[in-house]
Amino acid sequence: MSTRYNRIAGQSVERLAALSDGIFAVAMTLLVLGLRLPVAQDIHSERDLGRALAALAPQLVTYLMSFLTLGIFWVGQQTQLNHLARSDRDFAWIHLAFLFAVTITPFSTMLLASFIHYRLALLAYWCNILLLGVVLYASWGYAMRARLTKNDMPSDVPAAVCHRIMIGQALYAFGALLCFFSTYWSIGFIVAVQVNYAAAPRIPRLFRR
Repeated sequence: MSTRYNRIAGQSVERLAALSDGIFAVAMTLLVLGLRLPVAQDIHSERDLGRALAALAPQLVTYLMSFLTLGIFWVGQQTQLNHLARSDRDFAWIHLAFLFAVTITPFSTMLLASFIHYRLALLAYWCNILLLGVVLYASWGYAMRARLTKNDMPSDVPAAVCHRIMIGQALYAFGALLCFFSTYWSIGFIVAVQVNYAAAPRIPRLFRR
């Protein structure tokens, strides 16, 4: 009975996509909860409000960075799911592991926003990105080995998916290493990479796949 159940479990790609959309939506919404309004009692003039808003800059930058992070990985996951003919139990659990990494993104974002000067906070955030990339890569590898993909999938798609993830993770790793000079350098580089991915395929050629 157990073996039979495992063969029939987790076969719906549509349900997996629906669950993923919901979790991404919640995680992206939770990011904004890390933003805190200035304390009203401390604001007595336009200048005070301007200073208070300027003090929110680290939170705003990390919010933007994480929103882009989740947006990029949502597109990546949907790209994979769109090329699947079916799912199975193991593939479903791999994607649940991916969604686990999605759910901890608001925490790693708040950690970085609160301790933006500390390398450990930046590295913890990068580990979150690394986990997202590793599990997404593993899911695609499993889908290919288990022959879950559509028969009419173009022959260049598998390489393009793998290339996209590996290049992205290499760039994120380089960005993380910059924290040993300055966490702001790391954040600036990571945001630049994300903006490039969001704007693709217009700039530059290296990231088009």
